[in-house]
Amino acid sequence: MKVVAYSIKPFEKEFLARANQKKHDITLISNPLGLETAAFAEGKDAVVIFTSDDASAAVINKLADLGVKYISTRSTGTDQIDKVTAEKRGIKIANVPVYSPQAIAEHTIALVLALDRKLIRATDQGRNFNFRGDELIGFNLHGKTIGIVGMGHIGLATAAIFKGFGCRVIGYDINSKTEHDHIPLVDLKQLFAESDIISLHAPLTNDTKGMINRSAISLMKDGVMIINTARGGLIKTVDAINALEAGKIGYLGLDVYEFEKGLFFEDHVNDQQKDELLKKLIDNPNVLVTPHQAYLTNEALQEIANQTIINLDLWQEEKVAGDNYAGDKDYKAQNAKNSKLLRDQTYHLP
Repeated sequence: MKVVAYSIKPFEKEFLARANQKKHDITLISNPLGLETAAFAEGKDAVVIFTSDDASAAVINKLADLGVKYISTRSTGTDQIDKVTAEKRGIKIANVPVYSPQAIAEHTIALVLALDRKLIRATDQGRNFNFRGDELIGFNLHGKTIGIVGMGHIGLATAAIFKGFGCRVIGYDINSKTEHDHIPLVDLKQLFAESDIISLHAPLTNDTKGMINRSAISLMKDGVMIINTARGGLIKTVDAINALEAGKIGYLGLDVYEFEKGLFFEDHVNDQQKDELLKKLIDNPNVLVTPHQAYLTNEALQEIANQTIINLDLWQEEKVAGDNYAGDKDYKAQNAKNSKLLRDQTYHLP
């Protein structure tokens, strides 16, 4: 199968090559998918994309006009893909339904501990040989109530770690009413009201977009900690900032950001203007922002590459790979012409 993979980082090349084993003719480019770069897909059967790529209706129509039949995303979430247009144009979609949930869960805990025990502040003080502990007081996780929003593979892996700390764990899942691993399921209002820490692991859908907003935050405990390693759009950033400034939210850990598209995964050190909302978050001592890196472990990257190649294998063998993806509940049933657009380097996997 002839394939072009977009938004490829240099570190991904080895994992994909190991998974591909020379089965598919894959061109790897660093550019994100968009209207201008869709032309790189001419003559290809499939495109492989990432969460930061533009797979809107206009782009999908252009891909279809170029003869593309398949889109595989190197992610669990498929919210970046206009699935209605893809279905109309006969393009099949596949994702990576599960990849190392432990990687995301462990990063979630890392954010919790770093915020709770003020590790960044302590490190910054230590670099200046200031070893006072006056402003470094945290709290025990043992005995705290943890609310897990989204009880899929990642949510359950996260819950297991919290239980190991001696926490009481409660959960909410829009698609399930069945108790998992002896974790009681409650409605969102109860979860918000009872949780000391709220950890988000839900997909971004019409039902979950902006679910952490002013109204939801008003139901939470004063000083609540919120951790988001799922999708930035789950939190209404302006409302979160207002709650931080008012002290309603005590700690906020983000591996994703509502407006990260075109910002995360790239170096913006020399940008003249910085995203003002993100700057407010970063400047807040009770906020920790990481650049969508929860998936960045050797194990997770290899699993993502393996599943991506499996999707291509299934399509090549004319088997069903199009109902692989998880996310929006309404859709579960289912070489370069302008080389000047290549900013970095094009790789080729024979």
